[in-house]
Amino acid sequence: MSSIPDRNRLIVPAVAPVYNSTHETVETILRVAAGVLLVTHGFGKIMNPFGAVGMVESLGFYPGMFWSPLLAATEFFGGILVAIGLFTRPASFAAMIVLLVTVYFHGVVRAEGLAGTEKSILWAAIFLFFAVRGGNAHSVDARMKKVF
Repeated sequence: MSSIPDRNRLIVPAVAPVYNSTHETVETILRVAAGVLLVTHGFGKIMNPFGAVGMVESLGFYPGMFWSPLLAATEFFGGILVAIGLFTRPASFAAMIVLLVTVYFHGVVRAEGLAGTEKSILWAAIFLFFAVRGGNAHSVDARMKKVF
């Protein structure tokens, strides 16, 4: 199944050229935006990689001295990788796992319900998309001979 709709199936066939010429670009914009926002979110953590020790241990991730810097690296460096499209699948998968933990944190530990989890659910879904799809034609992955 193609991601570009068949012109004959479109209610407004005149928009087919727009869809055909922009789908890769729009997907790239989503990947870059997700990566840059993850970098931004992880910047504070990478500046203080042991700052989340207590938080990760409160979620059952022991030892916190291991998990806190791993969380920081996943968000900061993983975001850079997703943004440039290098090792997009594993970086996106790692980010998705982090986001699913935040769903648990906000939904179960803090009992915030959907109001507290909806952003994390959306972000996890975005990173799931790129974990499955990869970086597309506008990525470093596309320039490599082998990809994940």
